[in-house]
Amino acid sequence: MREQVMMMVVVMVMAGGVLATLKPPERSYKILMLLMASPPSHRNVFVPIAEALADRGHQVEILSSLPDFSTSRRIIQHSSGINLMDIEHINMFQVLQNEIDEFEIFVNVTTSMVDEVYKSPAVQELYSRRKTFDLFVTDHLCNEMSHPFLHEMPFITVATPGMDPMQSAMLGNVQNPAFTPSLLATIPPPWNVYQRLANTAAHLLFPFFYNHWYYLPKLQNKISSLFPDLPPLKELTRNQSLTLLNTHFSLDMPYPLLPSQVEVGALHCRPGNPLPQDLDSWMEGAGEAGVVYFSLGSITKGTKMPAKYRDLFIQAFSRLDQRVIWKYEGALPGVSDNVLIKPWMPQQDILSDPRVKMFMSHGGLLGTQEAIYHAKPILALPIHGDQPRNAQNIANKGIGLYLNWDELSADLIVYTIQEIINNSRYKRKIENMSRALKDQVETPQDLAVYWTEYVIRHKGAPHLRSPAASLSWVEFLMLDVVCGLLLAAVTTVLVLRKIALVVVTVAFTGRTKTNTLK
Repeated sequence: MREQVMMMVVVMVMAGGVLATLKPPERSYKILMLLMASPPSHRNVFVPIAEALADRGHQVEILSSLPDFSTSRRIIQHSSGINLMDIEHINMFQVLQNEIDEFEIFVNVTTSMVDEVYKSPAVQELYSRRKTFDLFVTDHLCNEMSHPFLHEMPFITVATPGMDPMQSAMLGNVQNPAFTPSLLATIPPPWNVYQRLANTAAHLLFPFFYNHWYYLPKLQNKISSLFPDLPPLKELTRNQSLTLLNTHFSLDMPYPLLPSQVEVGALHCRPGNPLPQDLDSWMEGAGEAGVVYFSLGSITKGTKMPAKYRDLFIQAFSRLDQRVIWKYEGALPGVSDNVLIKPWMPQQDILSDPRVKMFMSHGGLLGTQEAIYHAKPILALPIHGDQPRNAQNIANKGIGLYLNWDELSADLIVYTIQEIINNSRYKRKIENMSRALKDQVETPQDLAVYWTEYVIRHKGAPHLRSPAASLSWVEFLMLDVVCGLLLAAVTTVLVLRKIALVVVTVAFTGRTKTNTLK
């Protein structure tokens, strides 16, 4: 046993960095991460947690539909063999105008493939030994497919989009819709009365749509057919011990949080590494004008971009003094000499380089956090999901601007890029935000590792559970108490009214008798 502890200490010293501030774990834990229906971008949040836990000497296994989840040899990876997120055939530009279609497609795909997933040999093998694990870690949204693993077992979730009011309410912390945006809200507070009304409706309607009417009932039918004795999925979700929120008050806004809601925003961000020689030389040729970095993320493929938009970018980039690094997955004829096209880029290494003047992005949360961490102003081109909300936050906080696709022109692209690069206020604002993000007592990686181990040490940490999580909405809003008070008030008024009538009647009758005697 002593040798094992010493080995863990050696591993921690070799890992360095975030691990040095944590005490050695009492033993090596067995942890299984379940990402059976997660998009590729979520991998960037889970990998740092998995690798930090593995560096601590824990046995970390991952079950995912994504290939090559991590390059770490210390992590055991399992593929379900069922690719729920086939990004090569997804065209996000088709859902640019209709996010309901995007969600409907996702719901139909995930629910239709439940049978195939649980027929997978890898899934069956892991399920057969699920009780040997100390803890499960899963994506907080749209991953209820993995809930059969979680029955009667401690688990935590990772909220990759940050604060989700629906999840917060399920944990017993109902966020006030007067200032807390719904998950897909595009306008940041403060709001007028109509906007608060719309936000309140979103707080109410999305959980109803998700839990009671559309997504969860469909998935529940599939899961119940395979696991008839399993409790309802919603009940299992309530049993989570803790959630790691991919947000931080310096990035978004301060939220009232429970001890079971831990902010670890930007935990995937890291200092940059040296660039490959060819890329470094190419950037050096940009001179004082610098470089613009353009990427639409991991799901939105440049090759799926409609020709009218692609031609606008080619035209606009040819008019810039800066050089442009464009992450694009295919050949692109007609680009000017100041544009470098590559299908993959070391994004954080590029963003950390002082020669990069700004980041043109789709407004994804992880890329936005990376830009803030490395203090690079942003031009957002939001497409779907939470990207419009992120783009609004970018503009609202003064760390960049955003453009709508249906308004694009070559002139507008050039003007906006020049405005962001030449106006120092964007750089100044994002440098201030970057400093605030990094100014923390503990790193996000430290917090994620500490609380993961904490839940294991305390057998699921039931003492973190808020009593409010067990209340119905009638009890939480105290509607029964309010009704009781109203009933008491009405009863009191009626009784007093009756007493008053009796008193008046007696008094009036007494005066009448007195007058008669006279």
